[in-house]
Amino acid sequence: MKIIIALVAASRRHAVLVIFGFLLLAGLGLRYTATHLSIDTDTDHLFASDLPWRQAQIQENRNFPQFNDTTVAVVRAATPEEARETAAALATALSADKAHFHNASYQAGEPFYTQEGLLLMPPDALAKQLSQIVAAQPFLGQLAADPSARGLLTGLGLIAQGVKAGTDITPYKAALAAVERNLQQAASGHPQPLSWQSLLMGDKGGAEFVIAHPVLNQGTLQPGGLATAALVKIAAGLPDVKAGRATVHYTGQIPLSDEQFASLTHGLVVGGIISVAFIALWLFLALRTWRLIVPILLTLLLGLFLTISFAAVTVKVMNLISVAFAILFVGLAVDFAIQYCVRLRSVRHDLPELDLALDETARQAGGQIALAATATACGFLAFAPTSFVGVAELGEIAGAGMFVAFICTITFLPALLVLFRPGVERLPVGLPGGARADAWLRRNYRAVLGAFSVLALAGLYASVNINFDANPLDTKDPNTEAMRTIRTLLADPATNPFYADMLVPNLADARALSAKLSALPEVDQVLSGATFIPTQQDQKLAMLEQAKSLLAPTLQAAANPPAAPVSVADIRAAMTKTQAEIANIAPQLPKDSPLLGIAAALQKLQAGSDAQIAAMNKGVTRFLPAALNQLITSLNAGPITRETLPEAVARNWFLPDGQVRVEALPTAAAQTTKGMRTFAEAVLKLAPNAGGPAISTIATAGTILAAFREAAILAFAAIATILLIVFRNLRATLLVLATLALSALLTALFAWAAGMSINYANIIALPLLLGVGVSFNVYFVMNFRTGMRRFLSSATAHAVLFSALTTGTAFGTLAASHDRGTASMGELLFLSLGAVLIATFIFLPAMLYAVDAQRAGKA
Repeated sequence: MKIIIALVAASRRHAVLVIFGFLLLAGLGLRYTATHLSIDTDTDHLFASDLPWRQAQIQENRNFPQFNDTTVAVVRAATPEEARETAAALATALSADKAHFHNASYQAGEPFYTQEGLLLMPPDALAKQLSQIVAAQPFLGQLAADPSARGLLTGLGLIAQGVKAGTDITPYKAALAAVERNLQQAASGHPQPLSWQSLLMGDKGGAEFVIAHPVLNQGTLQPGGLATAALVKIAAGLPDVKAGRATVHYTGQIPLSDEQFASLTHGLVVGGIISVAFIALWLFLALRTWRLIVPILLTLLLGLFLTISFAAVTVKVMNLISVAFAILFVGLAVDFAIQYCVRLRSVRHDLPELDLALDETARQAGGQIALAATATACGFLAFAPTSFVGVAELGEIAGAGMFVAFICTITFLPALLVLFRPGVERLPVGLPGGARADAWLRRNYRAVLGAFSVLALAGLYASVNINFDANPLDTKDPNTEAMRTIRTLLADPATNPFYADMLVPNLADARALSAKLSALPEVDQVLSGATFIPTQQDQKLAMLEQAKSLLAPTLQAAANPPAAPVSVADIRAAMTKTQAEIANIAPQLPKDSPLLGIAAALQKLQAGSDAQIAAMNKGVTRFLPAALNQLITSLNAGPITRETLPEAVARNWFLPDGQVRVEALPTAAAQTTKGMRTFAEAVLKLAPNAGGPAISTIATAGTILAAFREAAILAFAAIATILLIVFRNLRATLLVLATLALSALLTALFAWAAGMSINYANIIALPLLLGVGVSFNVYFVMNFRTGMRRFLSSATAHAVLFSALTTGTAFGTLAASHDRGTASMGELLFLSLGAVLIATFIFLPAMLYAVDAQRAGKA
């Protein structure tokens, strides 16, 4: 205490020198910070690299670097052909743009999949596919001989003849319906390309993926921003995109990370201005004069600058969580300054002389502020030893910041107050209505404590049942392009980003593990290197040879298409003939038969212009030659071995030493944290060394929860030890700790009642809860120990309330963020602050009145 009083006295006597010295130190610190402090946006670095799951993740990144730092373009189109055409063109264009992309690939467009695609199918599925193709031989033969609208119409005529002969055409209903829609669109003046992949191969299409590795500008908060902008520009110029037939959206690690920073900074200036305006309002209501407000704000800025400088010297590289120290610093450091200045106002009501009042305020409040700062710092520093590096660094910086704030409060602030010369207080300082609230609590403390006992039990229940959301996607702004895109992929297990993968020594082990994983109800599909070197190849090759022999005439005709183009007159003649064929069998057809719709469309087309007929022919034939060529290529598949597997495919599944990657894709249930945990646990039972996003996400949650359990124990122990040393009284220590524990339980209750989930972003409300709770509780308990019995009508309560309002305003700014993680952090911090105020203003005074009553009874 004597040291604090001496520092305040020395600072006021040498005010100019103290101010100049601190400003010089801050200037040097900021200059150093500008060149030595950086921000790491990689969320993987939030956790210690020596954790087992991080070691596995790091090794996986080394083994398969092509899966890291990617931007994924998701291409969709009206037909599978247009989607693939657009994806191939996009991959080519991105690869050529070396200023923005290292490389880009369209894996599904590799010739291997066209050549060997049928061989990768299971035998039963292949047999069914080939049976359908062979059954369509007459139709295919006509198309191969005449790949035009005329050939299509002639083929439709053959189908009509088959109906007349009693053939069941139900298996072809979907294909005929597609032809009907296409002809109706042409008849309505809106000709569209016909998907022959869908008709011939049953390909329903879907999203196509182009994976690019962008050039990153590490000097900015959005390193991939320029590359993403280039992708958007290139995509907009692709023919099918310009025609409105295809869309290109993007997602991936880089855009998701970039957009998270963009959402963090979105509205930051406006929000900051609003926040500062409200803080200024609360400070005015608390202090009533700019001669106190300005010194507090200057002290706050100085402390923040010095703490940033400390981070530059010690941490050097900040992460996505440790940057939040600024919010915590402002929220807590302002409390120290407000406490000092409000207590100064109270002292000056009885002691007008400023110099004497500064020293007396130091005597009354200096020790309380010192204890609050020390206990708060310990609460933060308890996170330093944990494996959650993000919060560990936050704890180190914020913990040091508490000591910085305290030193500034007892040195720089008194020096500024000497220069600003605030006026004498005419009225006592306290909360309006505080005296009545004190009297009510003194009379009803038993009922109040009973009510809080019930709330504590409810909070205990809530703390056990509150949900922990491990999905990192749920902490991001859902309205960004990358998030909207990835959300469209989650429902399909084949494109769900939360898969598990593992390495096995060879193909035999890959097949064995794949079989075991496939049997799990949590697993939808399993892929591995063995998927691309299928078993039963001899059987399937024989099936392909048989199909080739049956389709020989068709294949020969397709290989030698007619040279003469078809004329509009030829097409009209074919239309007339096909209409007649359908009319002959109309009585045999159900009313919803696509053939009847085709006949109606042809009748309408007959009345159209030659240009309309030509446009229809162009749409019908646009993808037909390619489809026939693909059919020929796929039927000529050859044996696949590890040696013949293309490098573009092999590098995603095989390591140079022969190890094989196995990938398990979860069912749709894995979209929830509970489902993902069930999936991860099931996979780990079969493959203990499994990794991948699903495994690391659940492991991350475990690391976070373990870190906070460890830190909570350390923090409570450290705070209890310090309180015992200072108070030298177990009861006083327990009063502070009990109030702190109740604040935590009330926070859990409020969050649970509001339907909130805990995530890796908002869980840092815990250290702030410890910090604010300890500070506020220490002030009340120390006042009690000095004989004060009017708690809510005191200057301390006045300071605590406005300190809380100031802190709450900063949190309210966070809650308005577009980033869901930051917003949830602000919401939980706000709820936590409310819980602390309730515990401090109602529960703690009731406890103190109960202790006082007990003492009086004993006396």
